[in-house]
Amino acid sequence: MPGRARLDPAPTRPKTAAMSHFAPLPVPPYHAVIFTAQRREGDRGYAEMSAEMSALAERQPGYLGMESSRDGEGFGITVSYWADEAALLNWKAVAKHLMAQRLGRTRWYSHYRIRVARVERAYEGPEGR
Repeated sequence: MPGRARLDPAPTRPKTAAMSHFAPLPVPPYHAVIFTAQRREGDRGYAEMSAEMSALAERQPGYLGMESSRDGEGFGITVSYWADEAALLNWKAVAKHLMAQRLGRTRWYSHYRIRVARVERAYEGPEGR
């Protein structure tokens, strides 16, 4: 779309280590699922399931990417990006993902919040808009 900024780095610009944490996304529109959570103490299989869910999400039709961060006290934010609402609803219904959600509620998270949004505009910087 003319006049819209792309989020993915231009091919001629070298990719820095900091940029490698950013998902390479297309020009909007697309959808984002924002998952914020407070982890409970201990791993209890979390790291293995997290890696498995990331790999499984990458294989889903309409998956665009993911960005995630967690602080030293267990508070984390993960944003997954999807081409459209149908793709994210399909991901929500994947059996292994449903099992991970149940384990998250009972084993790994003391509290969580999920928000779903349609991304209409996106900018990157430091040069910005």
